[in-house]
Amino acid sequence: MKVYFNNSCKICKTEIDLYKKENIEEIDWIDITNNNSAELETSKDKKQLLRRLHVKDGDKIIQGAAAFLVVWKKIPKYRILYRILKLPIIFNLFSLFYEVIAFFLYLKNKKQLKN
Repeated sequence: MKVYFNNSCKICKTEIDLYKKENIEEIDWIDITNNNSAELETSKDKKQLLRRLHVKDGDKIIQGAAAFLVVWKKIPKYRILYRILKLPIIFNLFSLFYEVIAFFLYLKNKKQLKN
């Protein structure tokens, strides 16, 4: 499984660094910053990759809040988040919250698109 994230976003990096500390061998952490191969592997452009977290699990590309569920399911320490936030009504609220936060992070970091 590959997780595509924006390592140049301080908030994104801080969160992903917490997950990396868990040393889950089956997760490859891919920084999307100036990474053309990330675009090819996901069939997403720079803007799309910058806008949301993406996970490639097999041939499937999962994005946004659903991508976090996939990551949390693989990390024992965070599996409780997966179990709670996957519930339909809670997931809808989590997804909405994620989209709001992701939008503001995108606005903060979109200067990267000029590179």
